[in-house]
Amino acid sequence: MKKFKHDVHWLAGVAMLSVIVILLAATPLGMIPLPIIKATTTQIPVILGAIFLGPLAGGILGAVFGFCSIIINTMNPALLSFAFSPFCSSTVIGALKAIWVAVSCRIMIGIVSGWLWILLKKFNVNDLIALPIVGFVGSMTNTILVMGSIYFLLRPEYARAMKADIKSVFGMVIGIIGTSGVLEAIVTLVLVTMIGKVLLTVYKQ
Repeated sequence: MKKFKHDVHWLAGVAMLSVIVILLAATPLGMIPLPIIKATTTQIPVILGAIFLGPLAGGILGAVFGFCSIIINTMNPALLSFAFSPFCSSTVIGALKAIWVAVSCRIMIGIVSGWLWILLKKFNVNDLIALPIVGFVGSMTNTILVMGSIYFLLRPEYARAMKADIKSVFGMVIGIIGTSGVLEAIVTLVLVTMIGKVLLTVYKQ
């Protein structure tokens, strides 16, 4: 009976957070305007789910994030939609690359965040230290894997889309990771810490 209640709690948590991921991905709520960029918040429920429900839940929520990305980029194609929607690619290989970027990279957000939290708790790291670390690393996992995959798998397409020389793509990717990626990670760090601290207090009561 105890295991059944745990399973129901886990499933309900994954379902609730999946709805939040979809809501953030499909509305302007998923973007926070910053002076330089718009920081996405869609990875936040993925990271929180990984912390409270484990790496498997985090991976599932990451997959939901990824499939939302595919749908949005298919329904409303943008300059870089070829990297996130298999339906915006003209080849099977290109479609598989897009699925990797959109879905697999987002699955890794939850898996990395979940296992990092477990590791930090194993060493008795304080919650107020562990939460921002996991928030920052989880967000950077998304940025580094997505931009890294674009560089290694879709460099020519990216150069064409950006009207840039293919040799300059590396610098562009590093620039995005080091500027917007870091700013986005800082926003995620703050929100994961604030929300996570409240949830941890509730869980402990």
